[in-house]
Amino acid sequence: MGPTAAGKSDLAVDLALRLGGECVNADSMQLYRGMDIGTAKLTEEERRGVPHHLLDIWDVTVTASVAEYQKLARAVIDAVEVPVLVGGSGLYVRAAIDELDFPGTDPQIRARLEAELAERGPAPLHERLRERDPAAAAAILPSNGRRVVRALEVIELSGRPFSASMPSYDAVYPSVQIGLEVPRPELDARIELRVARMWAAGLVEEVRGLLAEGLAEGRTAGRALGYAQVVRFLEGEWSEELAMAETVRLTRRFARRQESWFRRDPRVCWLPYDAPDLLERSLAHVAGQGCE
Repeated sequence: MGPTAAGKSDLAVDLALRLGGECVNADSMQLYRGMDIGTAKLTEEERRGVPHHLLDIWDVTVTASVAEYQKLARAVIDAVEVPVLVGGSGLYVRAAIDELDFPGTDPQIRARLEAELAERGPAPLHERLRERDPAAAAAILPSNGRRVVRALEVIELSGRPFSASMPSYDAVYPSVQIGLEVPRPELDARIELRVARMWAAGLVEEVRGLLAEGLAEGRTAGRALGYAQVVRFLEGEWSEELAMAETVRLTRRFARRQESWFRRDPRVCWLPYDAPDLLERSLAHVAGQGCE
């Protein structure tokens, strides 16, 4: 695990080859078919013969569901002798390996709250959440209207605090967790280079093709980093230069949120992404020789 552009996918393949393992995707956007360039999905050649699970399973019109992912991931983990979970979507990692229950939904409550969000914005809803569940409000950004709505929906539906259903560190599966650490200036530079390479590899053409498959209507895929910005360029709202610049800026911000999420987990062993002996140090941690 770790921030975007840290080299997680390559290390996962290295580990799988040495351990006789198989990779299990925990990147929410790599679950979507056709979203290859903008998610830095490994090519068949880059996978080096290692089986990869939970890639390309959803159409771009499907709204992502962590609960559905949890079912799929655990089925794979149970079936694979040495599963190597890899990805930067922190909630998906936790859903796969830790105790995490998903309360039900109520379309009427959700519709009412979403209408209020559209009319008034997230601030008053977040204030209401702070009054009803301070712990949940502290964990959810005031600007994240979708998560605020979900929290209020669960509170109203269940009569329990939303924070009671938030991720814990109680494990379902014993695991060894390795985080890749990249100094901030280097990470910023790597992200800028990655975005430039995605554009050169044909991201605009990829998005144009996905628009014909309903990308703009996808509540999750349509908002993905890079894809949403290219859509605004193709619709004439932004210049291509602005779309690239915004993709870089927002990806850097996302990487900081990823780091913040993973840093809260005391089980993660952090290793320098560019250590010449990264694989050997990772294997030593897997073997129980500590995190050094």
